Amino acid sequence: MCSGRVDLAFVLRAFSNGTDGVFIGGCHLNECHYITDGNHHAASMVQLCKKLLAHIGVNPTRLRMESLSAGEGIRFAEVMNEFSGDLRALGLLGKGEGVDEKDLNFRLEAATKLVPYIRLVERERLRVRFNSVEEYENFFSSDEVNSLFKELIADKLAISQIMALLREKPRSTGEISTALGMDPSEVSKHLINTAKQGLARFDENEKRYAPVSVRM
Repeated sequence: MCSGRVDLAFVLRAFSNGTDGVFIGGCHLNECHYITDGNHHAASMVQLCKKLLAHIGVNPTRLRMESLSAGEGIRFAEVMNEFSGDLRALGLLGKGEGVDEKDLNFRLEAATKLVPYIRLVERERLRVRFNSVEEYENFFSSDEVNSLFKELIADKLAISQIMALLREKPRSTGEISTALGMDPSEVSKHLINTAKQGLARFDENEKRYAPVSVRM
């Protein structure tokens, strides 16, 4: 299967199922067997996914992509031995990051729900083509992409997580901040925006937010 077929949703699903690490092996860049150059798409997707994983509290080194040809059996074995050693050092998914299993699943679920939107952002704003892995890494770690990621993806993900919590029960800014591990000022900013959009409301008596459809 072409590495370009590996979708962001596949990676998130693997981690949601408790997989400690995900490895993607693809053709060397500029040596794709298909006219679609799927390995370039995969290289871009992996870098974007690493940013997303780091944002939700998962060590991004749990996702690894290597360019390998069919004749590089020895290198493949070396890479897999190295990757498995890295995963053993990291520990079990979640425990190695110090994140509660329930909280981690909640974050992964929220990220998965945004995959169609993230695909659109990648296609419209982050679609690039470089000739080396290093160029992809440099691009996705640039200030420009960091700013776009926060504005277009991170903030959207935060609101998605907040609304999911509010659908469970009304919560205060502090309770949401603790549950998501977010700065209270960031939570407050998102809550104010959701209230302006008519998605949530604040009850002065209870001092808690809830979706507009929920009565306190």
